[in-house]
Amino acid sequence: MKKFTFHLITLVVCLSVNLQAQNTIEPPKGYSTQIGNMVAMLDDLKLRVTSSVENLKQHQVDFLLDDDANRIGAMILHLAATEKYYQVFTFENRSFSSKEEKEWLLPLELGETARKELVNKPISYYLDIWDTVRKETKKLLKTKDDNWFNAQVSNSSMNNHWAWYHVMEHQANHMGQIRLIIKRVTEN
Repeated sequence: MKKFTFHLITLVVCLSVNLQAQNTIEPPKGYSTQIGNMVAMLDDLKLRVTSSVENLKQHQVDFLLDDDANRIGAMILHLAATEKYYQVFTFENRSFSSKEEKEWLLPLELGETARKELVNKPISYYLDIWDTVRKETKKLLKTKDDNWFNAQVSNSSMNNHWAWYHVMEHQANHMGQIRLIIKRVTEN
């Protein structure tokens, strides 16, 4: 029995080491090294957020934790809006146009109006919008190199790398918030 237990423990340890060894950050083909690493991390976060929410029922998508909270669907749209903003900020060196503000400002800022308006849509609605924005982000990033990534954003104290790092950390923060809400809504 001791021999069996030893072999079982050894097998579990070896498998867990092998599984963890597969978790690497590598640039996808077609990207410069630093940009590709960022794309890999952005896509990993998006995949994890998507897997957390893709099977939610409507009451879960629209659940409010409290009167000042945001709905999960609205937060997904907020992630897309933030990413869209940084597209125009870093690739076009500008803020949203008035036309873009009409489309993106509500989910970018969230708040009371968003709580009232960003509701009653399936999670696929929000994820599809984020997919479209991400596809454009990746297309644009593929046209740039690491020199651009390290260059300052015009009229800003940040470089392009930091701007996209901010998009990534923003998604990670909201992933935690979304998972907390999912846990609370399924408990109630």
